[in-house]
Amino acid sequence: MFQHIPFHAIKPLTTAHLAQTMTLLSLTSNELQEQIEAELASNPALEMLDEIRCPTCRRLIKGGGVCPVCSQPALNKEDEPIVFVSTREVVSGFGDSGEEEDREDTTSAMVEDLATYVFRQIAPDVAPEDRKLAAHLLTNLDEDGLLAVPLLEVAMYHHVPLSRVENLQRLIQRADPVGVGSTSPKEALLVQLEVLKETRSVPDYASEVIEQGMDLLSRRQFHEIAKRLGIQAEKVRIVARFISENLNPFPGRSYWGDVRQPSAPQTQVYYRPDILISKVNDSKSNQLMVEILFPIWGTLRVNPLYRQAIQQTSDEQKDAMREDLERASLFVKCLQQRNHTMQRLMAKIAFLQRDFILNGEKYLRPITRASLAKELGVHESTISRAVANKAVQLPNGRIIPLADFFDRSLSARIILKEIITAERRPLSDSELVRLLAEHGYEVARRTVAKYRAMEGILPASLRRPC
Repeated sequence: MFQHIPFHAIKPLTTAHLAQTMTLLSLTSNELQEQIEAELASNPALEMLDEIRCPTCRRLIKGGGVCPVCSQPALNKEDEPIVFVSTREVVSGFGDSGEEEDREDTTSAMVEDLATYVFRQIAPDVAPEDRKLAAHLLTNLDEDGLLAVPLLEVAMYHHVPLSRVENLQRLIQRADPVGVGSTSPKEALLVQLEVLKETRSVPDYASEVIEQGMDLLSRRQFHEIAKRLGIQAEKVRIVARFISENLNPFPGRSYWGDVRQPSAPQTQVYYRPDILISKVNDSKSNQLMVEILFPIWGTLRVNPLYRQAIQQTSDEQKDAMREDLERASLFVKCLQQRNHTMQRLMAKIAFLQRDFILNGEKYLRPITRASLAKELGVHESTISRAVANKAVQLPNGRIIPLADFFDRSLSARIILKEIITAERRPLSDSELVRLLAEHGYEVARRTVAKYRAMEGILPASLRRPC
């Protein structure tokens, strides 16, 4: 833990304070431990006392990392979770199986490249004789997700009509991310616009602005576009804002599905959680206890003897020693700020997602990082950093990424699987759209197809009734 700094003494975050807090906030508990150890090794103004105190109430904790005061449930507040920082060691659970050889499959997420991800979606709808064509197109996607080979060249190479290659390209373009496999940024935008029109209204002249004013859009020459199209400049501005907020001329740069881009780091295998959620004493009230695991055994503080030593040293060394003191003080304050932010975040998540935590995926509420940031009065990037790469152990022992609490498609996919499992005859995607709407999920047909692909479910024409 770290030396207590009274809350009223915390000043508004300076640039250095904010930058270091954001860096610490993005670290997992293991990474945070390494960072603390590195600071202790490099800064003589920092020291670790061989005692543990609660970071909230400053009570000395003996023989464990859970504060007996802060971990007590509040009376008549069963829906409100108890959230506190804990230093106790946790032996993580792995759901119901508990078999060592199954751990990696249970806790790791698959990483695949864009071509594989798209092919997995379209494979059920591609005729066997067209699979080589599809592979040829997908393996020629550049880093932006655009097609780097002319369609005519593909047709000539495989001795097939151009129309057959074009039909396959249209299938690829409507996969996730929409617009992938287009021959240019303009074509990618037009495909995305066409798909959006299926589920929502789009501004007037959006297609025309993209087709005839693409070269001027990036330079924000709205008056020139308006003159070219014979419309008001304000209408061009509306279209430009819509394109900026909803379309992506380089679909390969997006974060597709539930996997990372190939350039991103390997997805972490979650054997040790950063946050532990349990029920209070397994009581019938199901009140939740949330422990934010802090990875040091001791109290981190600025060394008071080092501060005294400055007065007795030469002028040449004073500046360097003062820098050490300032860096140590800033590090301690930033750690405290990190814990405070994590407590506020997890208190809100545990309250909003209580049903999901206790009852499973189909009870997940659709929340976003932006909406949560607004409720907590912080920037959206703060929430993103706090969520990134961290894992949560649920009351049933499962370890999941903290980001799963923001997966808006998860509950819909679970309901979709239940509907398909119970079907007496294979249901078409249009029928699944209607049934999902009855469960409160308004999605487009192509979204149902995407969810099927993510869950490895074949289209109706290839499914057999259960």
